[in-house]
Amino acid sequence: MGTKGSTMVEPLWQGLPPINPSALSHSASCALAARYDAVKGAREFTRTTLHGWDLPGLFDDVALVVSELVTNALRHALPSEDRAAGPPPEAGHGAGYGGGPMATIEPAVRLHLMRWTSRLVCAVRDPSEVSPVTGDTAMFPELNGAAESGRGLYLVESFSDSWGWHPLAGTLRGKVVWALFRLPRDED
Repeated sequence: MGTKGSTMVEPLWQGLPPINPSALSHSASCALAARYDAVKGAREFTRTTLHGWDLPGLFDDVALVVSELVTNALRHALPSEDRAAGPPPEAGHGAGYGGGPMATIEPAVRLHLMRWTSRLVCAVRDPSEVSPVTGDTAMFPELNGAAESGRGLYLVESFSDSWGWHPLAGTLRGKVVWALFRLPRDED
């Protein structure tokens, strides 16, 4: 289940775009178990959170980016023994925000949503310290129409206003990959 409050997101301040942390108006965090249904749970958590913050119009773009960031964390950042084996669970059996039998295990991936007056940041924390960017000169692999994967960071780049990543500092291990969205200004 998601959590609310700034204490969960304090480790995320380092490396984010320059935003005054004291101006944070809302934050929510969701632990995700290493399961096939975690991406669906992340989208549901994002929908509920954005609706509660009166930002339902942003859902499509934000959900796409959240899906890509969580998928990358589950696919590339977790050791293979941490990934759940077998087919996805049946509806109602562990679906949601990473609930079910594995919910008692410390989650390896965590989704954070943070809202300021003019910006929304989606951040996904995972246990790997390896850069999400591959290749020496090209940020994105060649987009081949026959390729079944490899477009995640390209989609994040295309649908968010900016994105980046940083390793966690201090005693925390892993990294945070974040995407920033500018919020529409209210029309008077």
